[in-house]
Amino acid sequence: MAKLGIAIIGLGSAVQPHVRSLSDLADRAILRWGFSRTEARRAAFARDHGAPVSGDLDAVLADPAVGVVLILTPANAHLEIAERAFAAGKHVLVEKPLDATLDRAERLVAAGRAAGRRLGVVLQHRFRGGSLRLKERLAEGALGTIEAASLAVPWWRPQSYYDVEGRGTLARDGGGVLLTQAIHSLDLFRSLVDVTDVVAAQVVTTALHRMETEDYVGSLLRLRNGAPAQMMATTAFAPGAAERIEIIGTAGSASLHGGSLRITALDGTEERLDAEGPTGAGANTMDFPHDAHRELWRDFLDAVDSGRDPTVSGEEALATQRLIGAILKAGGRG
Repeated sequence: MAKLGIAIIGLGSAVQPHVRSLSDLADRAILRWGFSRTEARRAAFARDHGAPVSGDLDAVLADPAVGVVLILTPANAHLEIAERAFAAGKHVLVEKPLDATLDRAERLVAAGRAAGRRLGVVLQHRFRGGSLRLKERLAEGALGTIEAASLAVPWWRPQSYYDVEGRGTLARDGGGVLLTQAIHSLDLFRSLVDVTDVVAAQVVTTALHRMETEDYVGSLLRLRNGAPAQMMATTAFAPGAAERIEIIGTAGSASLHGGSLRITALDGTEERLDAEGPTGAGANTMDFPHDAHRELWRDFLDAVDSGRDPTVSGEEALATQRLIGAILKAGGRG
């Protein structure tokens, strides 16, 4: 099987887990280009990773050795870069969210379909070991019928994080804690318990941050089977704690704390899967292992090779972004 050539567009801090993942998958993929408009970032990337760099996007996309384009720019630039990549015949993996607005996100997904290329989205929490095992056990009926579920994302970002130009703004990021941080956990939660409706929401910006968008959201939700659910997400919980999903079923309960899973049957028997390492919940936004990124990349490469959609397809990410939009609207911020 020939190695797929990868071009990375955007060389900020988010590039690190991707480069590590591609190194682990060196038998299947090869880094062909790193692109940035910033000369200092190009120089640092070339020095640290020994890969060719360019400030000419047209030249990168014209390279026939490039089969996949990874887009790591701010959200408001995703659509145009993806359209150009699709037009050049490339498959696209894009950092969450799809784009800064729902309309642009829908256009991006449509562009991938029209081009007949694969589109994947970096929502890697689905690929943690505990997440995968919980998905399997739910499909097997280990918890019985889901009666209630909850999600909590008690993260922390200092004001210095939002003092970076564009951070926490609608123009660049498209939203606050939901679209930029909690989207990972909300996407996983939605995929596990099938959230369909928003009953009510509170969306606020606390006194802990000076920013345009929200840093605290609480919402009452409803699952497809009619069961109640709730979620809370914030970047104002210092110093930050791992996200938690809890599910109540007629045959037992499950708790997913970061990447660690505990399933307890009504008779008291337990199944545990422990995961070590932080989750990026605090001030150091990149403080997490790259294992889940590597498995997301493996799934995406499999999808390209076999001609199927990746697990986190454009449509899957779009469903999560639509849920975020509905929560914000219910809280008066839509």
